[in-house]
Amino acid sequence: MRSIYIFMVVILSAIACIREQTKIKSSPQFVETVVARMDSVVTRQTFITTLQPNYAVVVQPRVSGYLAAKMFSNGMPVRRGQLIFRIDDRQQRANMLAAKADYQTAVANAIEAQNNYNRAIPLVAIDAISQAQFDQYKAQYEAAKASTASAKQRLKNSELEVEYTTITSPIDGVISASEAFVGDFVGPGTKFSTLTRIENVDTICVNIAIPMSKYLELSGRRSFTYNNSTLLSDITLELADGTQYPYKGSYSYTKSSVADSEGTIIIVVTFPNPDYLLKSGQFGRVSANVGSYRTEVTVPSSAVRQIQGVSSVWVISKDSLARYCQVEITGVKDGYMTISGLDAGQSVALDGNIRLTNGQKVELR
Repeated sequence: MRSIYIFMVVILSAIACIREQTKIKSSPQFVETVVARMDSVVTRQTFITTLQPNYAVVVQPRVSGYLAAKMFSNGMPVRRGQLIFRIDDRQQRANMLAAKADYQTAVANAIEAQNNYNRAIPLVAIDAISQAQFDQYKAQYEAAKASTASAKQRLKNSELEVEYTTITSPIDGVISASEAFVGDFVGPGTKFSTLTRIENVDTICVNIAIPMSKYLELSGRRSFTYNNSTLLSDITLELADGTQYPYKGSYSYTKSSVADSEGTIIIVVTFPNPDYLLKSGQFGRVSANVGSYRTEVTVPSSAVRQIQGVSSVWVISKDSLARYCQVEITGVKDGYMTISGLDAGQSVALDGNIRLTNGQKVELR
């Protein structure tokens, strides 16, 4: 008896389902439609990346000495020509004074040698002195001139060493902390041969990594090229807190080699940073149109139904019959989807989640 009861329940459920489907087919539904159209679209991709300085310089002292002063705050902006370090210059100034004295001595010796040479010229003409003695005066004069030039160069070098004891920033940027403190002995060959590092952040760089297979597909080329200025457009930056950076990026250059570990090419993009809003090392989300524009079929996003990875639309024929159509989404932008599997000019239900069945008669709004 129990099996007969279960059988009757199944039969009644099937009859109810058939009646419901028949009712749906026989009762027209009001459907709002939209026409699928061809549109020029481009692939837009997003890359998670780390911001980097445009370039950086390492500040190294050219002379040795005890660090006398540090004139900046760690991690703060500095300007080109701003004094940042001063080295005790007493030794360099003593060397400069000694070089100055040597130069003055060389000048005096050159004057004496020149006078002897000038006096010897008329004397050798009347055979008052021998030719050998005249040649000796001439040689002494030439040697004195060479000594003067050498002493002058040593004086210039010593003056430069005095100038090198004051170290200024070579660029505008943000200066790092220095491991050397006032009183440390710094300079070439010492423990503190490098004093600090300054990063130029007027412009910020980001590396965009694109797999080689994807690059070849988007660029339409069969081989790698070093100039990819037309590959990226409309480059924007979203910061870690979700805010949109006000300045757009631009293509800078393509790194010369393919990254072996990832099999990707690296394209460097730059963003202006006039207000120092961006800082080296922070994360950002870079979005850009990649590749050239292409023509594809587009429909409003609401017309596409997506269930468990399967996308579909309801195509409405000219005689107002509904037909299920599975499609593939190739892109999303501004409330529209680019799809394949549908022809331009076909009408589709604007609400992809509407309950319809194949062959169902609908009424258009």
